[in-house]
Amino acid sequence: MPTITISRDFGSQGDYIAEKIAQTLGYHFADKEFFSTVLSQYGLVEFDKEYDVLPGFWEKFDAHRYKVRDDIVDMLNRAVRAVAQHGNVVILGRSGFEVLSGFADIVHVRLQAPLPVRITNVMAELKIPFEQAEEAVKENDKVHMAFVQEYYKIPWDAIHAFDLVINTDKISPDLTASWLVDAVKALDVSPKPDKPLASSIEVDSTLKTSVSDALKCKSAHNG
Repeated sequence: MPTITISRDFGSQGDYIAEKIAQTLGYHFADKEFFSTVLSQYGLVEFDKEYDVLPGFWEKFDAHRYKVRDDIVDMLNRAVRAVAQHGNVVILGRSGFEVLSGFADIVHVRLQAPLPVRITNVMAELKIPFEQAEEAVKENDKVHMAFVQEYYKIPWDAIHAFDLVINTDKISPDLTASWLVDAVKALDVSPKPDKPLASSIEVDSTLKTSVSDALKCKSAHNG
């Protein structure tokens, strides 16, 4: 069965939807925590800091800092490809829609919602006041927009990069998950002349083992 990547606006309930899809399909679930675990095995323990924070003004002139950031992104991309090669997985975020573009058996989904709705969702989920939720949502948007545009040269909200785009303000999270499960089950994953299958991705044996072990460990923990 196909792999599915979920890109989401912060506060659009994408995390809940992605986990529900994985549970329903019996798929592995590769999220931020999973990739942090894999990258830490390669000594890249600053993954969270580098991925989720915009560089400050002076850091833009720090060649070493940018080299570290480039190394982390390169390793993250390799890990994402290794996860897709493993198959039967829902990949949450990590720019999977761009790293894995062009494969016949990978479905790319974007989940979004209007800003006021996302702020309300974050207020409820984190139990924080409006001003704090608004700041968190806007800062998250700014960081991830800058990251995608810097490293993948594509707008964060580029519609053409996705197979499905859903507004979770209009389509409930549970119905969204149900639709996506049906879509994945119905997808024709036969090889196509212009689109390879994810199983054709070349992955070095050490990374392949690391990813496989981490997926098993996460599944066992969640089970």
